Amino acid sequence: MKNNFYKLLFAASLSILTASNSQAAEVKLLNVSYDPTRELYQEYNPVFAKYWKEKTGDDVTVNQSHAGSGKQARSVLEGLEADVVTLALAYDVDQLYQKRKLIPEDWQSLLPNNSSPYTSTIVFLVRKGNPKGIKDWNDIVKPGISIVTPNPKTSGGARWNFLAAWGYALKHNNNEEAAAKAFVTQLYKNAAVLDTGARGATTSFVEREIGDVLITWENEGYMVLKEFGADKFELITPTLSILTEPPVAVVEDVARKHGTTDVATEYLKHLYSKEGQEIIGKNYYRPTDPEIAAKYAKQFQPLQLFKIDEFGGWNVAQNKFFADDGLFDQIYGAGK
Repeated sequence: MKNNFYKLLFAASLSILTASNSQAAEVKLLNVSYDPTRELYQEYNPVFAKYWKEKTGDDVTVNQSHAGSGKQARSVLEGLEADVVTLALAYDVDQLYQKRKLIPEDWQSLLPNNSSPYTSTIVFLVRKGNPKGIKDWNDIVKPGISIVTPNPKTSGGARWNFLAAWGYALKHNNNEEAAAKAFVTQLYKNAAVLDTGARGATTSFVEREIGDVLITWENEGYMVLKEFGADKFELITPTLSILTEPPVAVVEDVARKHGTTDVATEYLKHLYSKEGQEIIGKNYYRPTDPEIAAKYAKQFQPLQLFKIDEFGGWNVAQNKFFADDGLFDQIYGAGK
C-alpha cells in the first residue's frame, strides 16, 4: 500500500514536470533595421511567428527599431541589443565586426547572395503631372529644381543615392571624376533638405510638400503611390541606377547572451523561403529567388543597373566619399 502511494506520487510529479517542460517558450527578438523596411517587417514578423510556432511550439515576438542605417549601426555599437540587423548596406553591418566583434568576420558568407535576401535600386518620385519634366539624372541638376534626399552621414539610402548619381555622371562623361564631382556638386546645390533617414525625406517631400523631386529607394516610391495615391505622385525610373543590396546578419554576441541564436538565425533564413520572398515582392523589394522574382518583375520598370563593385566595394567607397573630409564633405560644403 505504501509502495503504491509513492508510485502514484512519483507519477503525479513526473506528469507535472512533463507538462511544465512542454509549455511553449516565449522568445523576443529585436530587429534593428533602416527606415523604409517598416512595412516589410510588419507583414513578415507575424508570418514568421506562425512558422516558428508550428515548427517548435514556441511563441516569438519580434520588436522593430527603425532609423537611418548609419545611425542604427552606431546605436548597436553603443549598446542597443539587437538580435539581428537588417541594414541598408554592407559597410554598416561590417562595422559591427570591425569595431566591436559583435558578428563574425565572414558574416556575409553565412547566408545566400552575400546575406542580401532582397535588392532594390534608386529612383525618383515627382508630383502628379511631373511639372518639371524630370526623366533622368541630368534633369534634376538643372537650375531651379528642388531636390529632397537624405544625409549620407546618417542614411544608407542617401549613400546609395549619391553613388547612383556619381555612377551616372561617370558613364556620361568618359569616366572623368572631375565631371562627376561637378555633376554631384550641382545636385547638392539643388538639395532643399537633407533629412537623417530615407523615411524622413519621404515625409518632407510627401507630407511637408518640400521639393520638386525625391531621390529614393524604389520600394519606398511604390509604397508612397500605394498609400497616398497615384493621383498625387508619379514614380520616375532613370535610365541608369545602382543595384542596392541591403544585407542582414545575426548579431551573434547579443543573440548568444539572449539565448536567441537559433530563432534569430531562422528568422533571417526564412526571408529566403518562398513565403518570405512573396512578402518581399509584395512590398516592392526585388526578390532574389528567381521564381518569385519573375512573378513580380512586371511591377518594376526596366533600367540599366551597376553594382557597388564598380567603386571597389563598400570599404573603398565609404572612405573615398563619406568619411570625414571625403568627397561628400567637399561637395556639400562647396554646394552650400
